[in-house]
Amino acid sequence: MTRLRAVLDACVLYPTVLREILMGCAAAGLYEPLFSERILREWVRATAKLGPVQQAVAEGEAALLRARFPAAMLRERPEIEARLMLPDPDDVHVLAVAIGGSADCIITFNAMDFPRQLLAEEGVERRDPDGMLWEFWSHNPQDVAQVVEDVHATACRLAGQTFSRTSLLKRARLNRLAKALDRAGV
Repeated sequence: MTRLRAVLDACVLYPTVLREILMGCAAAGLYEPLFSERILREWVRATAKLGPVQQAVAEGEAALLRARFPAAMLRERPEIEARLMLPDPDDVHVLAVAIGGSADCIITFNAMDFPRQLLAEEGVERRDPDGMLWEFWSHNPQDVAQVVEDVHATACRLAGQTFSRTSLLKRARLNRLAKALDRAGV
C-alpha cells in the first residue's frame, strides 16, 4: 500500500502543537510529509509578528524539520506555477509543489483559497488537518494516541503547568480528534 503524500501548507506548520502532531504521525509512518523552502519561509515569517525571539525559534525549528525529514523537501516549481490560477495568487506555489511532487493532497485550513474543484483538476485533494488526523486515528489508534500523548506531555513540561489534552487539541483546532480520543478513553 502506498503511503499518502501530503504537502503541508504554512498555516498548519505555524501552530506548534499541530505541527508536532502532524510530524509525529509522519515519523510513525502514517503519511509522507512534503514542503518547499518557500512554505517553510512563510511559516517562519508568520512568527515574526510574535517578536524576534519567536522568529528565531521558528527558524531553528524549520532547520530541525529539514534535517529530520530531508526527503520532504521539494523544489519550487515556477514552470507549473505559471499555468495555475487560484483565488489567492500567493498560494499558487503550494499547489505547484503538490503537483510537482506527486502529492495526493494539501493539508490546510485555507479552504477558500484552495477550491476542491480546481485542485481535483490537478489530481490533488484538499485535506483539513483535523479530519485527516481523525482518519489516521481511526486506522491507527495506538500510533496517533501515542503521538498526541507525547506532544501533550512536552507541551505541559515546556509550559511548566498541567492542562488537559482536550483543551490543548481544541486550541490547535483539532476538535474531532479530541472528541475521538475522549470517547475512546485514551
